[in-house]
Amino acid sequence: MVSRVIPVETFDLVIFGGTGDLARRKILPGLFRRFRSGQMPEGSRIIGAARSDLDQAGYRQMIAAAVAEFGGEEKHDSKGLEAFIATLDYVAIDAKGEGGWAELASIVRKDVVQAFYFSVAPSLFGDLAERLHTNSIANAQSRIVVEKPFGRDLETARALNETLATHFDESQIYRIDHYLGKETVQNLMAVRFGNMLFEPLWNNHYVDHIQITVAETVGVGGRGAYYDKSGAMRDMVQNHLMQLLCLIAMEPPSQFGADEVRDEKLKVIRALQPVEPHHIVRGQYDAGYDGKSYREDAENPRSFTESFIAMKCEIANWRWAGVPFYLRTGKRMKARSSEITVVFKDLGHSIFEGDEARHRNILSIRLQPNEGMDLQVTIKEPGPGGMRLIDVPLDMSFADALGPDAEEVPDAYERLIMDVIRGNQTLFMRGDEVEAAWSWTDPLINGWEARNDVPKLYDAGSTGPEDAMAMMHRDGRKWREIKA
Repeated sequence: MVSRVIPVETFDLVIFGGTGDLARRKILPGLFRRFRSGQMPEGSRIIGAARSDLDQAGYRQMIAAAVAEFGGEEKHDSKGLEAFIATLDYVAIDAKGEGGWAELASIVRKDVVQAFYFSVAPSLFGDLAERLHTNSIANAQSRIVVEKPFGRDLETARALNETLATHFDESQIYRIDHYLGKETVQNLMAVRFGNMLFEPLWNNHYVDHIQITVAETVGVGGRGAYYDKSGAMRDMVQNHLMQLLCLIAMEPPSQFGADEVRDEKLKVIRALQPVEPHHIVRGQYDAGYDGKSYREDAENPRSFTESFIAMKCEIANWRWAGVPFYLRTGKRMKARSSEITVVFKDLGHSIFEGDEARHRNILSIRLQPNEGMDLQVTIKEPGPGGMRLIDVPLDMSFADALGPDAEEVPDAYERLIMDVIRGNQTLFMRGDEVEAAWSWTDPLINGWEARNDVPKLYDAGSTGPEDAMAMMHRDGRKWREIKA
């Protein structure tokens, strides 16, 4: 199987925050991969813009070092790297002042696709958007890419949307969530809507429950000050997990178009029921043998911010009425794993007696690591001595299915940036979608703050607080094992 590369139009991509961590670790190494694959057409340019007092040569040297540090096998292609570096330019710019804007205006071309990546703090979005227009750099066809967080509550999200809408139309705004660029997340839509095998079963007649888990082994580390004002709910659930929930629960869109897909996702968010307090478990990692506690990492000995959250959600519509969705995410867990699990109901009637009847089909979609999916089916255990049933997976990993071509599958940032250049918003969040997510999230956060709820401590390297297990046990269910 060969991964096809479809070139895009010639473009100028301006990366505000072009010397920052995200640009060096993800954006520019990813663009180098797209360059080597032949997807970046000749004449395209990447322009870094930041406060750092660098010239073009200094910036090119910085990015060459970043690709050498954070790139994959492609970093050994010295000739390709030299050609890629030649596409880079740099402008030292003052986001809140006038410095550098005239120079940027003289560099950015009018006759190619213009994209502006705001890899900066959200507090600067308005200043950048305003100056792009007052300096006649952006036009009606320009696109802007904005990173999360998209506000910290409904009020700030609305204010941010209004700020961007002052200068750019909604069709020009690309709110990026890298989870939606993962190959397996998109395969989720292909599995659902491209196979007669699954779509007829994708409802409350056949599905017992659905689990979505995003577990990380790292703590908050150097992000402690930011994270302590955010927490797992704002940092992960309101965006990443919400998007996964929407993709697995939404109705089939009329066609695979940006607004059609996002319309159906919005309906899911609006159908989410309020979550009862006893269906929410918040946790904080304690010190382990190999690291600090959350409060030490956050440098806040009295912090009530959660590094773990688990909850039971319900969707009030015809398809999913009565089917619980269990969401779980946490820092310093036993393994790094992101997985969506669809657990189907027991057989209505089994011809097998006793324990042999207690088997379920389970579809597991692995987002990371080892992207792929498997379907657990029941077969007879080989050998004589009666009918003994066992569960075995029909397993598909991209590494096995694609072979050497798996290495060529673009990562999330690569794919999404190329979608920006194409003008395809399907995998980006719309403004009303963001606001609807906050409308559901805010009452939950306000509720536990009003109750002065204290997160439960859990051991670093574990699966989270025992209360999360108890929440599932009350329903006669259990979490899937977290494993790499």
